Amino acid sequence: MPTIMIVDDDRTTVKLLKTLLEMDGFEVLTASRGQAALELAHETPPDIFLVDFHLSDMEGVELITQLRVDPGCSRVPIVVASGLNVEDQVLKAGANKFLVKPFEPGKLADLFHSLMG
Repeated sequence: MPTIMIVDDDRTTVKLLKTLLEMDGFEVLTASRGQAALELAHETPPDIFLVDFHLSDMEGVELITQLRVDPGCSRVPIVVASGLNVEDQVLKAGANKFLVKPFEPGKLADLFHSLMG
């Protein structure tokens, strides 16, 4: 069962995505802050990250940069979501895909499977 880590401080969004992804056969880990995501990823590296661009303790670019230098996470696909126009910024930092909020949660499973190969 593939593991997705959702990194987002919006509890409602996390709850909805977690439920939908579990129904699609994913195991879901969650972190509400970037630092918590880094610690959890170090212990249990996921198969893919879904990261909100703006977190309470760091911006998505900083989290992406730190994940890319972590040997256990350097090759894990990262999808970043934001309502801001930051696509170029996150892709340059090492994200694999950018989603404009609001996005259609029902299409995430297909996207994740395509990114994991």
